Amino acid sequence: MPDYASTMIEVMTIDRSPVQQEQAVALLAVVSDPVRWRLLAELAVAGTRCVCDLQPVAGVAPNVLSYHLKVLREAGLVTSAKRGRWVDYTITDDAHARIAAALPTVQPTAAPQPDLRARA
Repeated sequence: MPDYASTMIEVMTIDRSPVQQEQAVALLAVVSDPVRWRLLAELAVAGTRCVCDLQPVAGVAPNVLSYHLKVLREAGLVTSAKRGRWVDYTITDDAHARIAAALPTVQPTAAPQPDLRARA
């Protein structure tokens, strides 16, 4: 009987350099935080938002919100623009593509199929 688990492991290949893998892990670590995820989701749906509008979405103290927005900015997932004493945040055009590209994927290849006739 064939060992299908080992066949699948052989089929799964991640075609990335170690540096690209580290960058992907770092980006996924940024978005894995629940507060940052809520902020990204809000910006993806609502577009540009003032930091004052993001406060209730984040559900954290203002200084903690500033920290999370800074992490998102440094990761290149949001941009900011000062407007008087307020700051507006916008999700970057490539944020979705970068997050999707960071996820591990399986390249579809033809795995050996079991010969079901042998059992009959």
